[in-house]
Amino acid sequence: MVHSLDPRVGRLPTIGTPGMVVPKVPLDQLGTFEVFVQPKEGKPFQHEGIVHAPDLELAYVLAKETFTRRFTCTSLYVVETRHVYVSPTTEGGVSVAAVLPAITGPDGEPLSFELFMLPKRGKQHVHIGTVMATLPQEAMHRGFQQNLHGGKTVYNLWAVRTTDIRFTTPEEKELWLTLPEKKFRDAAEYKGGDKLKAFLEKQRP
Repeated sequence: MVHSLDPRVGRLPTIGTPGMVVPKVPLDQLGTFEVFVQPKEGKPFQHEGIVHAPDLELAYVLAKETFTRRFTCTSLYVVETRHVYVSPTTEGGVSVAAVLPAITGPDGEPLSFELFMLPKRGKQHVHIGTVMATLPQEAMHRGFQQNLHGGKTVYNLWAVRTTDIRFTTPEEKELWLTLPEKKFRDAAEYKGGDKLKAFLEKQRP
């Protein structure tokens, strides 16, 4: 125990014996979750950002509140960051396919993987399809073999097991229904561009 004339030091909690690792208490550190949003039916899911949460279900709720309150959305899903396998990142028109290490998955039942590609530096990852493989690296190779990237240059690739994703159920899609008289959720309805144009016209001599 540290002895000090400063009462604040005396109130410090005991942090354990030096050299011994003390297990963290629950919720001491929240997990990181990746958020993917589908802006319209038929459009691919795209990465929107991350949320911190204690579990997958709360991450889903926080993702909905954080990323889908002010624009049109039809669905979203979340996955814990540690379940996302990330490929090397390339530059200068070089595709990831050229630097992916050759790998063959072990014998066994193949799993379903979702693939997300980065089509341009500075943009977000976009979902390009589902493949069956035994390893995420193998899933990436299969994605290129099946031309899921549509011939575009891929600067980075993510592979996620489908079972690790918290999808939106059909019943939950009603969360994003916008009634005609409640357009406040659609940023386009604020018509900020029209208001700015009208303001600038008034300022002209």
